[in-house]
Amino acid sequence: MTIGSPYVNNCFNTKILELSDPIWVTACSTEPSGSDSPCRIDLSKPKYEYKYIQDGDIIIGGVFSVNCEVYKIPDNKWKYIPLCVNPILDRYLEIQALILTVDELNKAPDLLPNVTLGYHVYDSCGDPNLAIGSVLQILSGPGEPVPNYSCRGEGEIAGFIGDRSSLTSLPIAQLLGTYGYPQISYGATDPVLNDRVQYPYYFTTGPKDYIQHVAIAELVERLGWTWVIILAASGDYGERETKSLRKEITKHGAYVDFIGTLTQDRNTDRETLERIQMSSAEVVILYGEQFQTNALSVLVEEMIKDKTLLVPVTWFPSYLESLFNGSLRFEEKIVEFGYTTKFTAHVLAIEDDVLLKDLLATVSYCLTQDEEKDKFFQRTLKSQCSANCPPGYRKLLRQRAPPCCYDCARCSEGEISNATDAENCLKCGDYEWPNQEKTQCIKKQNEFLSYRDDSLTVAFILLSLMFFLIAAVILGIFISYRDTPIVRANNRSLSFLLLVSIKLSFLSVFLFLGRPVDITCMLRIITFGITFSIAVSSLLAKTIMVCVAFKATKPGSSWRKWLGVKLSNSVVLFCSSIQIIICMTWLAISPPFQELDIHTSPGTIIIQCNEGSAIGFYSVIGYMGLLAAVSFVLAFLARSLPDSFNEAKYITFSMLLFCSVWITMIPAYLSTKGKNTVCVEIFAILTSSAGLLACIFLPKCYIILLKPEMNTKQYLLGNNKEANKD
Repeated sequence: MTIGSPYVNNCFNTKILELSDPIWVTACSTEPSGSDSPCRIDLSKPKYEYKYIQDGDIIIGGVFSVNCEVYKIPDNKWKYIPLCVNPILDRYLEIQALILTVDELNKAPDLLPNVTLGYHVYDSCGDPNLAIGSVLQILSGPGEPVPNYSCRGEGEIAGFIGDRSSLTSLPIAQLLGTYGYPQISYGATDPVLNDRVQYPYYFTTGPKDYIQHVAIAELVERLGWTWVIILAASGDYGERETKSLRKEITKHGAYVDFIGTLTQDRNTDRETLERIQMSSAEVVILYGEQFQTNALSVLVEEMIKDKTLLVPVTWFPSYLESLFNGSLRFEEKIVEFGYTTKFTAHVLAIEDDVLLKDLLATVSYCLTQDEEKDKFFQRTLKSQCSANCPPGYRKLLRQRAPPCCYDCARCSEGEISNATDAENCLKCGDYEWPNQEKTQCIKKQNEFLSYRDDSLTVAFILLSLMFFLIAAVILGIFISYRDTPIVRANNRSLSFLLLVSIKLSFLSVFLFLGRPVDITCMLRIITFGITFSIAVSSLLAKTIMVCVAFKATKPGSSWRKWLGVKLSNSVVLFCSSIQIIICMTWLAISPPFQELDIHTSPGTIIIQCNEGSAIGFYSVIGYMGLLAAVSFVLAFLARSLPDSFNEAKYITFSMLLFCSVWITMIPAYLSTKGKNTVCVEIFAILTSSAGLLACIFLPKCYIILLKPEMNTKQYLLGNNKEANKD
């Protein structure tokens, strides 16, 4: 078991209660009395009354100062109630030492046979008023404390233990001396309490002030200091004891420059500290009660930090380690005797102790569940173990650390926290995403090629309309010059069909723009697939007709019967029908549909078309590629055949461009996501359609409009003859 060193309190300067009139303790009666009158004045109790009660045949009263500061907070009755803060671990262990000792005595039947010890222990918080209230509560018994009445029932009070400080022990001694109860203090050192006439029932086990005087004087002599300063708080006790200390120091051959007193008046205290700064003495001896306010302690630290401080044993060690780091301090030797392991086990087994919870919160620089108490903790403590995690972050506990010691981790992707010191982050819904600060969930942005605020959409619209108008103008030119030799020589019906299919392919781009829906998803692939198949089938029919026409020029050739529009129309109808069947089968089995992609792009909902069946999609693209490849091969083989106006070379170039575009489109399509995939499709449609339009029809328009002399039958036949001569 360990008995802590006797530290004094750091509490408010409260006037000591003087008791001059005698007070008589009588038996509790059920008859109406002054104590039951509505005129009775209730004693002020703290907001949290820390007490430990165990009844017995003999009761030991205890008044301890575990909390060392008291603040006044307003209540609902226009009054102020005390709030105790800043508990000290050693003080709490002193209470537990008393409790364990009583338990051990009760377990030993040979020590107190047929007698059970009990205890009523209260925390005075170092405040004289609360100390008096605690004593009256113990004397009166349960319920409201009533002076001069004992409603205890069973159990006699043997005496009181406490308090540690002279500030609270003195009024307790005055009250208990009136009632005749013995008091044993284990820390008070005021010599006034040694007066056996005024305080006949007071006893102390604490160190004598004279012993501290001698110890300080001998240390000053041993270290060779001959010129020192004494600094103490104002008051009768401080003035009386500093004079005794000065005499003792003088006996040991040293001298005191002056004795400074701090009165809690900032201007006066600053003058005193400035005088210490100007003094040639390098050692300042602190004595008496500890400074009663943090502001005064900070002022002392700032103004005489260059001096060497000598601190007595009555000051708190934890207080000094942070305030006067590097100074010399007397420390009372802790005496250890048996049951150390048992006492440790006793303390570790404590559960549901409010005072212990507040103590652990203060030691670890944590906060409690009481907002008013936390406010004073934040005011008095220099720092917390960890800074508060702002909204958007969560607490990340450290290994082997108290719960209030943690790091702050940014909420993960898709999560938010909207409170300070959040334990966990909250995941946003499927269609929501955190804002930049990760403090609230907002709706995800929709991504598609919008007509309203997308520059790519505007560009594609302008290109589609421009190419459509060009194709419409070319169609008008061909209709106007439909009876000219150059139009008739290249199968004008196929040319008209090819121009119409190219125009439709340009218009099919609008199905890819805007917010996708199920109907547009089905129409976009089907439309451009069928129109492109018709266009490529028309080119294939043109190429076949060039080959048939060359074969039919030979005398007696059987190919003459294939000349005419029936063959070309049959080729176009057959090849286009296969594509139509593929598309209808695709729509019947697994049609395309609108899809909301919430996983590919964080914070964005990609509104796109799902092909439904990948086999159907690639079958349409593959069939177009097959038609283009066949047309390219036939056109390449027929490029040098003699004809009135051989289009094979132009078809070769157009199919080469068409195949290059769509072969390049496949990897680009697979590697892009969202609206970029749609942009790749639109680019492929526009490029391949514009390539067909330019390669097939621009040379003819050039001859029709700019070279009309070449658009005659004689010129075409003349070129044919020259070609035959070659």
